[in-house]
Amino acid sequence: MNARRLSLPRRLSAPACRRRAAPARIVRRPRGERRAGRPGFLPGPRRREDLPFRVELWNEARTAVEQVLAVTASGGIGYAAFYAATRELPQRYITLRHKHRIVSRRNGPGH
Repeated sequence: MNARRLSLPRRLSAPACRRRAAPARIVRRPRGERRAGRPGFLPGPRRREDLPFRVELWNEARTAVEQVLAVTASGGIGYAAFYAATRELPQRYITLRHKHRIVSRRNGPGH
C-alpha cells in the first residue's frame, strides 16, 4: 500500500503560545522621584490641615481645649468618635468641629 503524505502549510513564525516574551525591564528610580504625568500608586499621607473634623475635650472651666481626641476627613467617622467620647466621658464638655464651626457639643452635668 502506498501511503501519501499530507503536506501542511508551513508557518512563517511560531505560534503565540510558543513565542518567548521579552524580559521585563525594571527601572529603579531614587526615592521620592516619580514619573512625570503619572500619579503614584498610593496617595501620600494626608496633612493635618486636610482633616477638617475634630473631636475636642475641653478643660473643666471650658476656657481652652485640653486634648484633641480625634481628627478625621469624614463627618461620619467624626460623629462616631464624638459619640464614643460622650459615652466614655459623660461629665466633660466635648465638641465636634468642622473647621472652625461647632457641629455638635455635649455639655457635662454642670451646665
